[in-house]
Amino acid sequence: MRNFLFVLIAFMFAEIATFIVVGKWLGVFPTLMLIVLTGALGVYMLKKQGTKSLQSIQTAIAQGQAPGVALVEAFMMFVGAVLLVLPGFLSDIMGLMMFTSFTRGLFKPIIFLWLRRSMRNSRTIIVQR
Repeated sequence: MRNFLFVLIAFMFAEIATFIVVGKWLGVFPTLMLIVLTGALGVYMLKKQGTKSLQSIQTAIAQGQAPGVALVEAFMMFVGAVLLVLPGFLSDIMGLMMFTSFTRGLFKPIIFLWLRRSMRNSRTIIVQR
């Protein structure tokens, strides 16, 4: 928990420093417009990709398959959209990475590894009814 707090504070300082650098480079108004545009892009992408992810989850369930991969991709799209909506350029870059299929493919094994470890350590419980 202490490491997470340290990373969060370091990330906030990096976001502020990025705001200052981009604001000096572009100016105040273009910087603010970029933040507003990326927020709008995040909302649009969440709506567009969210329905596509939901359809892929429903398709996997209808075919009798476990929707694990589709659920992880939907989760990554949601996190990407939230990062785009948050003000900041570093979070925008991370959010766009979540929407790109190449980088999503790089993050998926890490998420599956984390889920397996969590289930092995009994921190995550799956209830079947």
